[in-house]
Amino acid sequence: MRTIVFIESNKSGSSREAIKAAERLGYFTVLFTNRQKFIQQRTEFPEVHQMIFVELSIYDEIKNNLIKLQKQGKQIKGIFSFVHSYVHVAAALSEEFCSSVVSTDAILKMENKVLTRKLLKGHPNSPHYALYNPDEFSLENFIDQAKNYFPLIVKSPTSAGSKDVMLANNENQLKLVLQELLKKNEQILLEEYLEGPQYLIEVLVHNGKVHIVAIIEQQITLFQRFIVTGYCLLPYINQRMYDNIHEAVSSILKAFQMKNGACHLEMRLVKGVWKLIEINPRISGGAMNRIIEVGYGINLVEETIQLMLGNEPRLTKKHRKYVYAHYLTVESRGKLNRVTGKELSSQYPGVEEVYIKPRQGQIVRPPLSMGDRCGYILASSDFKIEAKRFAIRAASNIHFYIDPI
Repeated sequence: MRTIVFIESNKSGSSREAIKAAERLGYFTVLFTNRQKFIQQRTEFPEVHQMIFVELSIYDEIKNNLIKLQKQGKQIKGIFSFVHSYVHVAAALSEEFCSSVVSTDAILKMENKVLTRKLLKGHPNSPHYALYNPDEFSLENFIDQAKNYFPLIVKSPTSAGSKDVMLANNENQLKLVLQELLKKNEQILLEEYLEGPQYLIEVLVHNGKVHIVAIIEQQITLFQRFIVTGYCLLPYINQRMYDNIHEAVSSILKAFQMKNGACHLEMRLVKGVWKLIEINPRISGGAMNRIIEVGYGINLVEETIQLMLGNEPRLTKKHRKYVYAHYLTVESRGKLNRVTGKELSSQYPGVEEVYIKPRQGQIVRPPLSMGDRCGYILASSDFKIEAKRFAIRAASNIHFYIDPI
């Protein structure tokens, strides 16, 4: 029985759609999860043929469960993860249990922001950074050295989805942020604050050739953290801009020596130079797979699976449309009583999908990370401004009723 094992998934978004894609491709799908809630909601995952509770922090426990699957007669063709923190684990296991073409070492370095910055030190597309290690510097001396470079971005080396990424404008803010992050991290990464429009670039690398699948303009809102609240797929880009992006992305990936794999880069255009905000060895989560599918007719998670199985991905664009995803957030913390307006919003012109994440009774809050966003409206059009207008107008009908706690 040809089997693909997935190491963890989210309830929705790219990681969940990857499992559905594997089922469509005819594979027996197995999900290893450490979320007890998923086991209790087992019937809500029809595309998962076998779900196994595994303590994913214990490598040998994952291996033992893979061996059990093999003893059951399952031919493991791939071990994948589309969830941050498990991409490298899955790649390493895939090397051990089945033929693998992915660049495992590159994935390891992309998953850790310190390793990324060290690898790209001095690279023209990488910003200046500093690393705070309390064993090497006193907090006061480090802040004294950093004070000439404000504003600064301060982040955990393993952060994802804007979690533990903060802005420090002065010495007092920097001290508070460092003290907060040191509770959970042994070292802290500081980067220069870059001003300029921000873009997300979705990439597949096949046999060393860099394929830019999609370029997405990001709308960033500063709550307590920097949160992306809007994504606009750009189906038409002038050749000069595309060539500059391709050159920067190719140069960065050459430094990582990535031969096969998927990644996305967040970059800002700063005074004519593309600067890397961060890189992750997977497709973006959330609505990204749907954005690309609506805009181009390409199911990127499916093509990523094909690539990782050793096949050539099919990246020909079937059509070109502007797609805008407007994310929903709440302004106060509390227990969700109900949500209204979803059906009305879905009837608006251009609206492709309305997704509400939290369930009734769930605790919601203003976003401290991307995971705190409460859903999205996805709209498309032949015109950029229209796609955005469709999504935002439809979103105005959504109302979250929250009981304070």
